[in-house]
Amino acid sequence: MLPWDLLATATAPEGDTLRLFRRGEEYSIRLSDGNELMNSRLGGSEEALATLAFEQLSGRPAPRVLIGGLGMGFTLRAAQAVAPDGAELIVSEIVPEMIAWATDHMGAVFGQCLDDPRVAIRAGDVAAEIRAARRRYDAVLLDVDNGPGGLTRAGNDSLYGDQGLQVAHRALTPGGILAVWSAHPDEAFTRRLARNGFEARAHMVRAGRTKRGSRHTVWIARRKGG
Repeated sequence: MLPWDLLATATAPEGDTLRLFRRGEEYSIRLSDGNELMNSRLGGSEEALATLAFEQLSGRPAPRVLIGGLGMGFTLRAAQAVAPDGAELIVSEIVPEMIAWATDHMGAVFGQCLDDPRVAIRAGDVAAEIRAARRRYDAVLLDVDNGPGGLTRAGNDSLYGDQGLQVAHRALTPGGILAVWSAHPDEAFTRRLARNGFEARAHMVRAGRTKRGSRHTVWIARRKGG
C-alpha cells in the first residue's frame, strides 16, 4: 500500500493544526491528533447538502447562495451542477490556506470549478457573513466543522444555538433555505430549528457515493414568516 505523503499544514483560528496528505490520487485533511476531517473519496453527504437544498430553490432563477466552508469543494461542485446560470455562489472559508490548497495541491480534485463566474471565494468567517446580511441569501449551506456538535472550533456553537439560528433566519429571504451538514444526528437541533422560525427535516445520507458506508445528517430548514 502506498504511504501517505504530507503536503502542507495550516493553523486554524483557534490554534488547531490542519494537515493535508496525499496517497496516490487520494487526499485527506486531518487534525494533528490524526482525526480525519475530510477525504477525497467520501464526499457523498457534502454533495447531498447542496442537491437537497437546491431542490427547494427550483422556482428561483437567480438564487444567491452562501456556502460555509470550502473544504475539498464537494458542496460547491454539487451546487454548480444544479444551480441555474443566474445563480451566485459565495463560499466563505475561515482558513486561508485551504483556499490556496485548492489550486496548489488539490488541482486534481477541484478541476476548473473555481473559474466559474458564478463563484466567489471569500477568506473569512461565515458567521460574520451571516450576521452582516438581512434577507440577502436564498440559501445558506453550512458544512462547518462537525455540525451542531462542533469538533475543532468552539466558536461554531454560535452558528447552531438559538441566537445563531435567529441570525440565520434574518439573513434569509422569505422561504429561504438553511441547510446544515453534521457527522451525527441531533434531535435537539431539529427542535431548536423549529422554535427559531424554521420548518425543518433531517435527512440521513451516506458519507460515500454508494449505498454503503457510514451515514451523516443533513438538515433542510425553510425559513417561515415574511
